[in-house]
Amino acid sequence: MKCEEVKPYLMSHLDGEIEPEKRSEIEKHLEECEDCTKEYQAFVKLKQETDKMKLADLSDELWNGYWKGVYRRIERGVGWIFLSIGAIILLSFGAYQFFKELLADPNISLIVKIGVSIGALGAIILLVSIVRERLFLCKTERYGEVER
Repeated sequence: MKCEEVKPYLMSHLDGEIEPEKRSEIEKHLEECEDCTKEYQAFVKLKQETDKMKLADLSDELWNGYWKGVYRRIERGVGWIFLSIGAIILLSFGAYQFFKELLADPNISLIVKIGVSIGALGAIILLVSIVRERLFLCKTERYGEVER
């Protein structure tokens, strides 16, 4: 076997995940090739070190703090979604009441009524989005205290 054929299998050989036939071919190549043997030995050292590693046990207090943070982020995200939807619905209803006469007027064509309605709905959604974004940015604005 050539080095290019052996190198992809070095870790598999080390982990014992190769069929016996290929294993013997790799071992034969390792006996003959100094470069591949050095790389294999580096993998052996790496495996020995990683086998010694152990995940740190985290305290219950740390885990509870983590889950509270996740819960808060989810809760706030859902809250903002419902607030945005509610604001869109209420503003849309207000716009509908405002445009009610426009929509009821038989002299205005249907396409104009649809266009005005869709435009108003788009403006409401953009308004809610901009207000929500500004509220978020007020908390994190870096230069809020700098005078202009």
